[in-house]
Amino acid sequence: MIALLTRDLRLAVRAGGGFGLGLAFFLIVVVLVPFGVGPESGLLSKIAPGVLWLGALLACLLSLDRILALDWEDGSLDLLATAPLPMEAIVSIKALAHWITTGLPLVLAAPVFGLLLNLPDAGYVPLVISLLIGTPALSVIGTFGAALTVGLKRGGLLLSLLVLPLYVPTLIFGAEMARRAIEGMEATTPLLMLAGITCGTIALLPFASAAVLRVNLR
Repeated sequence: MIALLTRDLRLAVRAGGGFGLGLAFFLIVVVLVPFGVGPESGLLSKIAPGVLWLGALLACLLSLDRILALDWEDGSLDLLATAPLPMEAIVSIKALAHWITTGLPLVLAAPVFGLLLNLPDAGYVPLVISLLIGTPALSVIGTFGAALTVGLKRGGLLLSLLVLPLYVPTLIFGAEMARRAIEGMEATTPLLMLAGITCGTIALLPFASAAVLRVNLR
C-alpha cells in the first residue's frame, strides 16, 4: 500500500495535477472575486469563507479525471485489479494520494489567501479546521466519480457534472462553520455535520467505487 501511494504521488506531480495546478487556480479565484464584487473590505470579509471554500472545491475538480485515467490508459488498472490488495484498498489509496497532492496544499494555503479577502482574525482557525475535515470527502467523492467515468471519452466534463451536486453538502457545512465562528455563534452543529459527511464517504464510497471499477474492467 505504501508503494502504491508513493507511485501515485509521483505520477500526480509528473502529470501536472499536483501541488501547483490546484494552488494556481485557487489563487486566481481569490484574486478575481474582488474585481467582480468590488473592493469594499466589509463585503469581502463577509463572503470570504464561502469564496475560499468554493475556490478549494473547484480546485479539487481540476485533477479528478487523473485519479484513474492514467492507470486506465497504460493498463495498470488491469494489473491492480489482479493484485493481492482488495480493490477497496486501491481506491482508498488513490483518494488519499489525491488529497495529499491537492486537498492538503489548499488547506495550508487558505490562510494566506484569506488575507487577500480580508478574512477576520477569528476565521482563520475555523476555516483551516473545516477545510482539513471537509477536503478528504471531496477527494473520496471525486474518486467515486472518476471510477464511474473511467474509460469514457470526454469523461472529464461528465465527471464534473456528476460530482458537483455531491459536493454541495460539504460546501454548505464547511462555509457555515467558518461563518458562524467569525460571527461568534455556535459552530458545533456544522462541524459535526461536516465530520459526519466525511466519515460517511470514507466508510461507504470506497466499496461503491470498487464495485463500479469491477464492472468497468469486465
